[in-house]
Amino acid sequence: MKKLLFLSLFVFLTTICSWAQIQTPEQFLGYKPGDRFTPHHRMVDYFEHVAANNPNVKLVQYGETNEKRPLIVAILSSSENMANLEQIRTDNLKRTGMVDGNPSTSVPINWMSFNVHGNESVGMEAAISSFYTLANPDNAKSQEWLKNQVVIIDPCINPDGRDRYSNWYNQKMNTTLQPDLQSVEHNELWPGGRANHYLFDLNRDWAWQVQVESQARMKLYNQWMPQLHLDFHEQGINNPFYMAPAAEPLHEQLTAWQHEFQDTFGRNTAKYFDEAGRFYFTKERFDLLYPSYGDSYPMFNGAIGMTIEQGGGGQAGVGGFDAVGDTVTLSYRIQGHYTAAMSATEVTSKNAEKLLSEFEKFFDENSSSPKGQYKSFVIKGESNPAQVAKLLELLDKNKIVYGKAGAKSGLKGFSYTSGKSESFSTSEEDIIINAYQPKAVLTQLLFEPNPALHDSITYDITSWSMPYAYGLEAYALETRVNAAGEYMKPEFSANVAGKTPVAYIAAWEGTRDAAFLSALLAADIRVKYNEFPFEVEGKSFPAGSLMITKGGNEYAQNFDQKVVEIANKFGVTLATTMSGYVDKGKDFGSPNIRVIQAPKVALVGGEGTNSLNYGALWHFFEKDLNYPLVNLELDNMGRYDLNKYTVLIMPSMRGGGLSKSAEENVMQWVRGGGKVIAIDGALNLFANKEGFDLKTFDSDDDKKAAQKKLDSLAKAERLTPYQDGERVAISNGAAGAIYQITMDETHPLGYGTGGTYYALKNNSSKFTYLNNGANAGIIANNDAYRTGYIGFKIKSTMGESMAIGVERAGRGEIVYFVDDPIFRGFWESGKLILSNAIFMVGQ
Repeated sequence: MKKLLFLSLFVFLTTICSWAQIQTPEQFLGYKPGDRFTPHHRMVDYFEHVAANNPNVKLVQYGETNEKRPLIVAILSSSENMANLEQIRTDNLKRTGMVDGNPSTSVPINWMSFNVHGNESVGMEAAISSFYTLANPDNAKSQEWLKNQVVIIDPCINPDGRDRYSNWYNQKMNTTLQPDLQSVEHNELWPGGRANHYLFDLNRDWAWQVQVESQARMKLYNQWMPQLHLDFHEQGINNPFYMAPAAEPLHEQLTAWQHEFQDTFGRNTAKYFDEAGRFYFTKERFDLLYPSYGDSYPMFNGAIGMTIEQGGGGQAGVGGFDAVGDTVTLSYRIQGHYTAAMSATEVTSKNAEKLLSEFEKFFDENSSSPKGQYKSFVIKGESNPAQVAKLLELLDKNKIVYGKAGAKSGLKGFSYTSGKSESFSTSEEDIIINAYQPKAVLTQLLFEPNPALHDSITYDITSWSMPYAYGLEAYALETRVNAAGEYMKPEFSANVAGKTPVAYIAAWEGTRDAAFLSALLAADIRVKYNEFPFEVEGKSFPAGSLMITKGGNEYAQNFDQKVVEIANKFGVTLATTMSGYVDKGKDFGSPNIRVIQAPKVALVGGEGTNSLNYGALWHFFEKDLNYPLVNLELDNMGRYDLNKYTVLIMPSMRGGGLSKSAEENVMQWVRGGGKVIAIDGALNLFANKEGFDLKTFDSDDDKKAAQKKLDSLAKAERLTPYQDGERVAISNGAAGAIYQITMDETHPLGYGTGGTYYALKNNSSKFTYLNNGANAGIIANNDAYRTGYIGFKIKSTMGESMAIGVERAGRGEIVYFVDDPIFRGFWESGKLILSNAIFMVGQ
């Protein structure tokens, strides 16, 4: 007994001594918070220091960035809760129904995420200060709060972007505070530090999980499923501070409690801001509609998600003048975020019981009686299998349950293809996803054909429905349809090398097949494609199938083994034929069987180009295709030797685009046989210019009719109240409207599409049909509109326009994409068409 008492006393004294060794951020870093920006590795060092000296802090490395920086969270609570941490975590999952059983603990999870945008640079600094306060055993108030909650702090979601900004700023900053915004330290160079390594906006990637940071974070998030999630941001230097409650549009699936708690937090935080004489605003700008934000995704997963926006941003640096001449300092900005973080911890403590009961109620009610209009969703088995496989990957990441539909007839549902309600039947090959599951709300959000839009002024896109993003034949039903059993993903039967056939033939259906082609080309395997469908030995193959023929590959060592190994790596099933003499179509020696010459691709970036579009393309080549890519600067396009490349990709851009010398250099290269792929704003480099067929109007009559309509609208708008100006402005724009594009399957751009593609339109651009080119994808009529916001002034004009086309220029081509085909990397079906443009067009 004495021995046990001695050991207990020893442990207590050791703990006290250990706690006493915790240094403040200033002591550890060597400067006051706010004096300069902390490098990411020094933040990690400090978190490790605190965790090593406080047993009630646990650090978890949950991933690694593209630039090999660690992604960490700190988990803090009372000693009692930390001793029971795993039980608290699993009990929380029991409340969701994701794990069976009844919870035995009553401790909510309060998760706070900082610096998702790298140059919203106060985030990580505020995380350090907040972490110290919560980990400091001498702070009686914070220790009291931690008795009835677990706090998870992610100090920097985006380390690569954060270091890109902070390293640049620390190099440029003046030793003496220089708040003049014209000073170089207040003007970041392209692309800035907002995005991650691949220039993705990680705050738009929560649901899609395209990026490694998101994939790792969401895996951890779904292991905890917190009751509260705060997402810390910055806004422009002339804005004060924004906090919840959020603005309209608020998705109709949100609960009264979620609205109530946002208000509770807002009022509690406002109390401290009022005491300090700080300004703030609520219920403006930042809505809760798009499901892939750091506030909306948690909301649709039962939590209270909240965006926090401190005024300042990358422009403010360590201190900058705002519009009224006040100096907005980094230390001032840290205090704003710190106050919000402490307020969140306080209100979580005060409302712990209610947070848990309402969280559990959210899952109980939605899984048993989903509120949304559509209760079940059917993915038809005849849909593109490569795209179905990609969709199932996304559902698995988000813990959404699906099953085998079974054979049922007499069903009625909304057809995503026709945009109308239709009768249909299901088969054993179909997939059913119903909303009677723990992730009920998220399921309905991702599949709802037309999100209810209570306010047309939104912060982001207004439609994202998965069947459109993946190009699948699907139905949404207002009734419950249960799965007939577990859906078993088709097992891949490995190809086996045997006697060399005349040709191996592979489908061309999705990114998987483009990556397979990329690997074959890297292995110096010659690949062809067929311009016409053909039948041979009783098997049918559509145009655009990949053909790896024995003829032309005689030089390749271990040819069969290489082809089979590469196909097995990508899960590609190979068909074979022992004859090139076809039953229908063109024989294998026909000129209509084209050799795919490995393209030498350059991507144009730099000041003037859209960094997000550029980043998505860069990521597509490196992570989806694993294909070599040269990155060029827009400013230097006049002096590059473009003859080194066969494909030049122009992402969306603004302003003048190319200089005169650059335009001459590019067009000389195109006419000599080069291929330009122009996307979104890059089409303005060619539109309505002499020598190009790309036009925004068909005729003078069209111009006159459009002008007459605009004049009529303008007359009415002159009487529009000033405060309605923003609403009038958006009547000319689009915010994620989805249009059905009719694809020409006989053209290389249409290969693998089945004749239909759904474009996500985020611009108001409309181009006429090409007279001297190929209109590979068109908006056939105004009935092609499916969902999402598009301004009334332009909605009725979108029909009979070119969406994807190719224009000849000398011996080369210009491929036009009116809309970004791979928006944010989650618009999966567009990746196939972009691959067609890269590998097939012009061969």
